[in-house]
Amino acid sequence: MSKLPTKPDILDWIAANPTLTSKRDIAKAFGIKGAARIDLKRLLKELEHEGHLEKRKKTYRDPDRLPPVSVLQMKAPDANGDLFAQPLEWHGEGVEPTVLFVPRATDPALGEGDRILARLQVVHEADHNYEARLIRRIGASPRKVVGIFRKDAEGGRILPIDKGADKEWIVGPDATHGAKDGELVEAEQAGPRATRMGLPKARIVLRLGDPSEPKAVSLIAIHQHGIPDDFPPDVLEEADSKKPAGLSGRIDLRELPLVTIDPADARDHDDACFAEPDDDPKNEGGHIIWVAIADVAYYVTPGSKLDREAKTRGNSSYFPDRVVPMLPDRLSGDLCSLHEGVPRACIAVRMVVDAEGNKKSHRFVRGLMRSPASLTYQEVQAAFDGEPNDKTGPLLDPVIKPLFAAYGALKAARERRQPLDLELPERKVVLSDEGKVTSVNFVERLDAHKLIEEFMILANVAAAETLIAKKTPLLFRVHEEPPADKLESLRDTADAAGLTLAKGQVLKTAHLNKLLHDAAGKEEAELINIATLRSMTQAYYSPKNFGHFGLALQNYAHFTSPIRRYSDLIVHRGLITAHGWGDDGLSEQEIERLEQIGQHISDTERRSMMAERDTNDRYLAAYLSDRIGAEFGGRISGIAKFGVFVKLDETGADGLVPIRNLGNEYFHFDRDAGTLMGADTGVIIGLGQRVRVRLTDAAPVTGGIGLEILELEDAELPKGRGTGRPSRGRRPGSRGKPGGPPRRKEVKAKRKDAKVKRKVTRQRATKR
Repeated sequence: MSKLPTKPDILDWIAANPTLTSKRDIAKAFGIKGAARIDLKRLLKELEHEGHLEKRKKTYRDPDRLPPVSVLQMKAPDANGDLFAQPLEWHGEGVEPTVLFVPRATDPALGEGDRILARLQVVHEADHNYEARLIRRIGASPRKVVGIFRKDAEGGRILPIDKGADKEWIVGPDATHGAKDGELVEAEQAGPRATRMGLPKARIVLRLGDPSEPKAVSLIAIHQHGIPDDFPPDVLEEADSKKPAGLSGRIDLRELPLVTIDPADARDHDDACFAEPDDDPKNEGGHIIWVAIADVAYYVTPGSKLDREAKTRGNSSYFPDRVVPMLPDRLSGDLCSLHEGVPRACIAVRMVVDAEGNKKSHRFVRGLMRSPASLTYQEVQAAFDGEPNDKTGPLLDPVIKPLFAAYGALKAARERRQPLDLELPERKVVLSDEGKVTSVNFVERLDAHKLIEEFMILANVAAAETLIAKKTPLLFRVHEEPPADKLESLRDTADAAGLTLAKGQVLKTAHLNKLLHDAAGKEEAELINIATLRSMTQAYYSPKNFGHFGLALQNYAHFTSPIRRYSDLIVHRGLITAHGWGDDGLSEQEIERLEQIGQHISDTERRSMMAERDTNDRYLAAYLSDRIGAEFGGRISGIAKFGVFVKLDETGADGLVPIRNLGNEYFHFDRDAGTLMGADTGVIIGLGQRVRVRLTDAAPVTGGIGLEILELEDAELPKGRGTGRPSRGRRPGSRGKPGGPPRRKEVKAKRKDAKVKRKVTRQRATKR
């Protein structure tokens, strides 16, 4: 007779194999046959009655609800220090539940990547659906760390470069990989979770060189976020074997003056455009707009080595000193780049709009084009404003002026549609040839930028509409409306500024635009723009169409950048399939996996955004590192229980004022109001307040910037009379009296007074 497993054995098996949980799977795993199956059934019933398992049909799981005992993978602590975990047994069709891990005092320390078996309890909180208690740790994924190696007699230590990381990693003498003292390295967890000193052990797997080298900044982010930056040899070989496309099977567009308009430092040119007046008497004052996009699908076919690598990367990642492209340079910089005077394969759309900018019709073609000119935004704008150069002069009347005329019609349509109109100044880090920051400049937004943006949006809409009409699967670009809790927070922020956001009706972008318009020109304008941006959800890719809230469009897909976005390549393949242009369209395997592909490339997009943001933070910290002690103006951009974030006016850099630097008193953190209130002085620190700060620290390796507030709203910040955070014998807010009650009534009274003042201010403003 086969030996019967214990209950912990069964739970461990189900934990490690969440897709093999039927009685048959469990019996097979433990070699149970014959009469022993009856005893196994009894054990499973007991586990079910005890609440360890939940049976549904023939398996012990519920696809629409997490089991009471589940396998979780720990995430990194969030900004508030809370630990959330990803459920590895979620099989539902909706949004993956959020699980908060609630540790006990006796639980071992858990870190990012640890896998645990946990007992779950359903809760109905604003930010999580389940709370988890540890049963046992069942394993850990090897964690990776990028940091500075410090050599010693016993091997060495790694000082992580993450801003929030405060633990070093121990490296044994046989795990240094030949790294030198002070070198930037990538390492992975090795051996036990922690040493007797409480520090994790690591094994160096890659040496990244001197961290003080300016161009190491983006390299740090690339490795830290796991962005693939080297193409495998077989992928490069496949790219090098590609030949330029010919005219066969294509429409000849080489006589159409399709020009590319890009930034001066553009590394590729994947879109071109042309416009002319429509001579149809039925469309008086109308325009014909052509948008041509590089035909990447011709070179990157489904299932090829190039395709698999592009899908893995998901998108290109852009840094101030380099690009990590989605495709090798043979394609991204050559065959798929619409260079001036060179025949290039394209997929183009001809769109007819009326005098008011409404699209009347469109059609797609697979063509061969030859751009007469590669232009920059600045020279196109200068030409239209009356200062053409030798290149733009001959193109002014036949090409540039018709482009702006068509844009004028589209601009009118945009104003009627009312997409979200945020005014957030964009800053650009400018580097020297050696990779050092020379300046941080505001990016000027010209009508030439807006022209291209409107043309591309119209082409993206046309692509989505065509694929919907032809019943061809695609990936939509989805942007859902803001959730109720974030809208309420935005209303509170507007309320504090004496402004109003409409309530009690279906939210439209027009309502948000009115708020932004009302704030324009006021001290609170930047705060309202930032708060509105923060209320937005993250856009993503999905085969299901939920519309694009921010653009106020129902049907929207990405079509215009297949060199740098895999989503656009999927849309191109859909158009090829829908029009029967060839056998390089969507494959059956892709159609079946569109949801997973959409999820993956949404994740890679977020990964790139985080890496690009971290790189800018490090460059800004390097730029400020020789100005320690200098004073700057700024505005409070974030509030957390551990401190205050300030955005500096001069550079746009975000710095942290640790709560210990705010004064000698305890601060009450109000998550809902987004404020800190001093227990002694009653001072309220909130979003959007003007401050004057002193730079206390700037660490280029981590990107961390430390600040101290000197003035709050043009007044010296009161320091309080306590000694900072309460000691063990004091209760928060007790004015130093051991065991004294917090000053809750005083805090509530001040909040009430502040609310009344805001209300009065708003009423006065209304009367005026």
